[in-house]
Amino acid sequence: MTGKPNTFIQIHEKDNVLVALVDLPAESIIDFGGKTIKLRQEIQAKHKFTIEPLAKEDLIYMYGTVVGRTKIDLPVGSLITTQNTVHEAAYFGKKTENYQWNPPSISRFQGRTFMGFHREDGQVGTANYWLIIPLVFCENRNVEVINDAFNDALGYGKTNPFKSMVKNMVRLHQEGKQEEIVNLNIEKAKEMESKLLFPNLDGIKVLDHQGGCGGTRRDSESLCALLAGYINNPNVAGATVLSLGCQNAQPSILKEKIQKINPELKKPLIILEQQKEGTEQQLLSEAIKKTFLGMVEANKQERKPAPLSKLTVGLECGGSDGFSGISANPAVGYASDLIVALGGTTMLSEFPELCGVEQELINRCTTDESADKFAALMKAYAASAVAVGSGFDMNPSPGNIKDGLITDAIKSAGAAKKGGTSPVTDVLDYAEYFQMPGLNLVCTPGNDVESTTAMAGSGANVMLFTTGLGTPTGNPIAPVIKISSNTKLANRMPDIIDIDTGGIISGEKSIPEMGEEILEIIIKVASGEVKPKAVLLAQDDFIPWKRGVSL
Repeated sequence: MTGKPNTFIQIHEKDNVLVALVDLPAESIIDFGGKTIKLRQEIQAKHKFTIEPLAKEDLIYMYGTVVGRTKIDLPVGSLITTQNTVHEAAYFGKKTENYQWNPPSISRFQGRTFMGFHREDGQVGTANYWLIIPLVFCENRNVEVINDAFNDALGYGKTNPFKSMVKNMVRLHQEGKQEEIVNLNIEKAKEMESKLLFPNLDGIKVLDHQGGCGGTRRDSESLCALLAGYINNPNVAGATVLSLGCQNAQPSILKEKIQKINPELKKPLIILEQQKEGTEQQLLSEAIKKTFLGMVEANKQERKPAPLSKLTVGLECGGSDGFSGISANPAVGYASDLIVALGGTTMLSEFPELCGVEQELINRCTTDESADKFAALMKAYAASAVAVGSGFDMNPSPGNIKDGLITDAIKSAGAAKKGGTSPVTDVLDYAEYFQMPGLNLVCTPGNDVESTTAMAGSGANVMLFTTGLGTPTGNPIAPVIKISSNTKLANRMPDIIDIDTGGIISGEKSIPEMGEEILEIIIKVASGEVKPKAVLLAQDDFIPWKRGVSL
């Protein structure tokens, strides 16, 4: 068997390994670069093999950067595995060059708009939610009681269709319309139930958590900063916050964090303290009354045209595979470049998955201050991992390794492709809210939900989430668009995948074509025309980071 185009790929001319795009049997003959390579064993799709002999301790290059070091001598055509390769990453230091960017053509999107919710501070939401937030875990149950009461009465919850039927029968009986009861069926009941009282309010979302007290005071400070970011997010119309009263995460801290982000916050914000209100019945009654009146105001807001510069898009990957860095991530990176060129904002997070590409990102920073901040955050994070007996080299999961991502540097080099090629305009620590348009680096763990949770708290109003293995993850307030790296996954898990970039692997589509397709979907989602699968499945995942070591 002789390797043909689209059966393998060299990602960068400096790379000394190739990536198999299909399963390649042992002893296959690969013609590459004017030389013949005989495979020493089977190379499964997504995995890598050497194109030159490597001695023990030699460096392995992918994406044009160091991604590993050999543990033994490797002849030409050898499979790269965890048994013969260890993690190795390139050194990084100060900013060493002034980055020049060649932005993509935006002619297709020039003058385009999306239909969003305009906030008084100039932000534009892609959705319109009311938040119910416990300031401490002690209030989780009360928050759920409020949520259940509203969702059932207002029609936002996934109600039992027969329950809807009985509710409408009761109403018709009270109105003396006995003849209509006879003709009522499930379909009619559903139709009557779907007529929302607040059609311009997308729903009620709860941010329950296990924090707010105990732990460290830093945890409570971070939680309040994160919640302040959610309240300020343009996808939020208003919020009801329940406090117990004696916890570490005090309402005064939350107000201080909101003041820091947005001193002129004009949204309705209801904060009630159980230890002041008295009984739970008094607390819940007051919360429900005030929340209902706040929803009346929120429902007055309507979607109106907004320029694409008002998009703030979080970039995430989870359940990655050996194709993620070749198809889905660079396609998302191209979409990110389009958004930045149009004056919008994108966010690249997951700092443990930027290991080995730090110098490239440092050189892309527009200021020395942001470059130094990124380097300091990366070094502090890495040191904290080592201090507890871990390290970034332990980031790849068993699923990642099984599908070709055998070192953190390989995983990181592919993950960073989500950030495209645009300059880095700002670097945000965890729970910092974005201020600068352009590509922002956001300090978060590699954990999918902790990362997406953080980006919404930093202001993301849409998220792109790439996956090669399949991940059922979403966010309460920012619609999450799932993008598969390969067509097999898209066909196997169509219930969670919105976009398939497998055409890049097969050679049917180019990265720019897919990037433009992704932006078209973003516009439809931002306008409320299309609901991503994560929204339809109510995948409202919310996990605050406690700043401990989480890879």
